[in-house]
Order: sequence, then C-alpha cells, then structure tokens
Amino acid sequence: MSEIPHEQANAALRQADVLIVGGGLSGALLALQLLRLPGKRSVLVIEPRTELGRGEAYSAVELGHTLNGNAARMSVDPDNADDLTQWLTEHIAAGGWPESDQQPAPISELFPPRGLFGEYVQQRLAQAQAVGAVNGSSVEHVRAEAVDLENLAGGVRLTLSDGQCLQGTCAVLATGMFPAARTPQTESSGLNAAALDPWDIAAMRQLDPQSTVLIIGSGLTMVDAVVSLEQAGHRGPIEVFSRHGLLPHVRRQPPAWADFLANDHSIRTPRQLVRELRRHCRDASAQGVDWQAPLDTVRVHIPRLWSQATDVQRRQFVRHVRPWWESHHHRSPPLSAELVARLHGEGRLRIQAASFKGLEPSSGNSVGIRIRRRGESAQCVVSGAALINSSGIEYDWRRVARPLPRQLLARGLIQPGPLALGIAAAVDGAVIDADGHVASRLFAMGPPLRGMWWESTAVTDVALQAKALAARLAKSL
Repeated sequence: MSEIPHEQANAALRQADVLIVGGGLSGALLALQLLRLPGKRSVLVIEPRTELGRGEAYSAVELGHTLNGNAARMSVDPDNADDLTQWLTEHIAAGGWPESDQQPAPISELFPPRGLFGEYVQQRLAQAQAVGAVNGSSVEHVRAEAVDLENLAGGVRLTLSDGQCLQGTCAVLATGMFPAARTPQTESSGLNAAALDPWDIAAMRQLDPQSTVLIIGSGLTMVDAVVSLEQAGHRGPIEVFSRHGLLPHVRRQPPAWADFLANDHSIRTPRQLVRELRRHCRDASAQGVDWQAPLDTVRVHIPRLWSQATDVQRRQFVRHVRPWWESHHHRSPPLSAELVARLHGEGRLRIQAASFKGLEPSSGNSVGIRIRRRGESAQCVVSGAALINSSGIEYDWRRVARPLPRQLLARGLIQPGPLALGIAAAVDGAVIDADGHVASRLFAMGPPLRGMWWESTAVTDVALQAKALAARLAKSL
C-alpha cells in the first residue's frame, strides 16, 4: 500500500474520485470493495496511523487480546463466510500463530488475536489492490488527520491537520469507533487524564503488583483491561464499578436453532422481542440446548427491528433492554472469560453495581473516585493505585472533542442520529444534514450509523455495508 508524505500530498493527491476518512476496518473494507469492482477510479484513504486496516480495534499487539467472535463469524468477505477460516488455515500451516494450539478447537472455532486479524485485513486489501491495478484503479494512504470538510461545486474538499487540502468527487466518513478511554470529551470529567489506557501493558507494569486497581465499566473493554493487567504481572485486587454490575457472558458455539423471526414480522417492539426470545430460551433449556442458540438467531434481524421502531420504542430498548442485550450478545472470548471467572472466584476481582460520579482529590500515588452504589442515595469515595476507564464507546458525536466531528456539526453538514447515536443517514449511507437534506457527495458507514441500524460495528455488518456502498459509489462515479 503506497503512502504519500505530507509534503507531497497537496501536489500529488489533490484530486481523487473517493476520499475515505478513516483507514481502520471500515475504510479498508470500503477501499477493498471499490478495488474489486470493474472500472477505473482513484481512492485516497486519510488515516493518521502507519497502517491501514487496523484502527482502534485491531492495533492491539498482545496475543491475549483476541476477537470476541470465532473465525467462522468474522469473515471480511460478504460472499464467503469461510474466508477468515481459510486464511487462518493457510497462515497456521505456514508457521504463523504457533500459539493457536492453546485453543483446542477446529480452526473455524478459534478466536484469533486482534492484531492477527488486522494482518488478515491488510493482506486481503493488498490482494484487492492487485486486482484493481489491472483496471487502473488505485488506493493510496495519506497519513494525516482530517480536520474539516466542505462542499464544493461538483465535489468536496477535505482539510488535513497541517492545512493541506484534498479534493474528491465524494467523501465517506469511515471514522470507526471512538473508545471512551481514548476520546477527548467536550465536557470532560478529567477521567481520561487520570486513567490508564486499558491496553497499555507497559504502563501497567509500573504498578505495584499487589496494588488495588479501579475499573469503571464492566463490558468487553473491562475484559481487555483485566487481560492487560494479568499480562503485566498485576496480582492485586481489581474493583470494577458499573451501573448494572453485569459481566459479558462467555461466547460458546451453540447448535443451530430455528430462526423464529424470519417469518414472524408481527414482533415489532422491544417488549414483544424480549418476551418471545425468553420463551425460546426457556424452550431451548428444557431441551438441553444452550440458550445462546435462539439468541444468536436474533442478530440478523436487529437492523430491521431497530429501523422500523418508533423513537419511543428505541428509547425503551436503550433504557430497559440495552444493558442485558450488551452482556448477553456482545460476549467474551473463552480464554478471557476464563481469566475473569478465575479472578472473580479467587476474590481478587469484585463487580459492584455503582455509578461513577467524579474524581476525588487524592494524595501520593493513589487515585480516588466518587461512586453511588445502586439502591443507595449517598455517594462514597473509593481509592486505588490506578484507575482504568472501560466505559465502552462514545457514540454521541456532540460529545467527541475532535476537529472533524466538531466542524461537520458546526457547518451543519451532519446531524445526530436517532437518540444521538452516531449521525443521521439515508438507507444507502448518504449523510443527512442539519436541515434534513440528503447529501449527494457525503456518505457514512460502520459505527457512525449506530443510530440507524443499532448493530453497525461487527465485522459482518461493516463488510456488508462496504460492499453495498462501493456499488453505490461506483455507479454514481
């Protein structure tokens, strides 16, 4: 993948057919799909990282940070569900990932390290680049941060962090996720400044191994943080605080279950869905079948159910169902779940249902936080040697203190999506501006469309969106 230095970008890459803002999974898969299509087109991917295809999620280098889905669920090719399994088979046979034998299972059921998955994405992108070159298509990586975007007559202009500009026929916001632990907030509590990065094992090695570590949030980021602490040699207490005190369930490989939503479109509300799903889970348990089997059939229907729901029904889901949906559906990979379960059983890891209320001044090398335990009205202070923010993803772009989201909102080029989840867009990904107009040259895909589809972050979601959007862009270009 060629890369253009900043000093050459303005002269050499001033014009392109498509500007892709973000070079993580979303941007890489869109570029891949554009390269595979017939026709000649130029694509620029604007990404400050040194590599495309990794982003926040797949830049992890530690083997312990694995995918939370097995290989059979994580193909980047919408037309071949076995693509990752096939790639892993060849990779392992060639001597790659020797640690795979720590997971005694068929290759399709392995949970690869996230860093290895990033390598897989990069190889598939490189193969697509070779295909595109036959038609004269190209993808180039511009290492920079996009800070502003403007509409022009017949195109768009993107401003980079050093003031240089790129022009394109259209642009795609493939910005990926904004992890709360790494994203500046418009209304900051100072939490991130006081907290350790959940994936910074080097920093965790500087802690007293027997010290107490506080973690805010109990989802998959918390699981990653516990893995990081373990690999850093930490052996002290870990206190986890989250509003509902729910842990992610472990991901298993349940047998097939009848898709009860496929032909029953009478189920439209969160209450109806939860009631019917519970019934099927009870039926599964009575038959000796893992309750995850009926739950896994629901996943494919969530975009339809979410998009046809009213705002009132969506709020009901977010308020009453979301915590349980997240813990039951976004499940933990087996090795990580085993570690969390072991530490919990040993009493080293404690989960408490409590809300974070702010930082508390502390002395020495300790850090203090104010919490309010569930069911109590009074706040209390707890302290430890270190604090980790594992509160998940920030989907409200109004709260993201980064230049591009701020400028897009200020210019009225975007508006918040339903319930302020991501940004508003049409079915084909065309962005809807502050006046309700559908853009003709600005599109979005992946996590920014959370409010539109609810589940818009999984690899399969992003891969399907990339294929559809690439066809849409190729047709218009």
